[in-house]
Amino acid sequence: MLAETKGEQPPTSIFLLAENRLLREIFSRLAAMQRGIQVVGVAAICSGVALKIVAAAPEVVLCDSLSGMLSGEDLFSYLKHHPRNIKVVMFGMDEDPENFLTAVRHGAAGYLLKDASAAEIASAIRAVAKGESICPTGLIRCLFEYIVNSGLWHPGVQVRTNLGLTRREQQLVQLVSEGLTNKEIGERLFLSEQTIKNHLRHMLRKAGATNRLEAVEHWRAQGFWT
Repeated sequence: MLAETKGEQPPTSIFLLAENRLLREIFSRLAAMQRGIQVVGVAAICSGVALKIVAAAPEVVLCDSLSGMLSGEDLFSYLKHHPRNIKVVMFGMDEDPENFLTAVRHGAAGYLLKDASAAEIASAIRAVAKGESICPTGLIRCLFEYIVNSGLWHPGVQVRTNLGLTRREQQLVQLVSEGLTNKEIGERLFLSEQTIKNHLRHMLRKAGATNRLEAVEHWRAQGFWT
């Protein structure tokens, strides 16, 4: 354990998750050398790892596998809803907008690329522990675009209550009314075409409609547009 000198803040505790054993060993040593960082656990992503993380009680989980975080136990959801609200920082990532937005939507507080140095990763860990969010400058634009495209339209509370549409379905109403295809809507919202199809099937049922045109007319009659 790192010694805590008088007047200094306690170190930020981290748990390292990595698929490669050599990476786990090397990076845990590098992390331990960084000022203000304390490694409280190291493990591969496997069944039962969530319990190991909770037992170690870190402030931040550092992970190199997005698919690993989403599969099996869905670690993102588990850690997000844990009373300690353990933050997640993804590192060693590709500059891929879809993967980045997937990580953000599931609750990642930090997203670092493969070329990030140990010092940069340590800085990101400390920032995330303080409640900040970290992402590469090259991906900021796609984040803004996602936010803009996800908030095109905000119906009133009464409309949401009357029609029982989820927030995602409310977003889709506007895009369907513009005549976009499932593929185009999926690209706009960074969702798969099958996911859009599933949403629309539920929306048509709620509207009592057999096709998109009927559904749009139903929503228009209910006051979705002025």
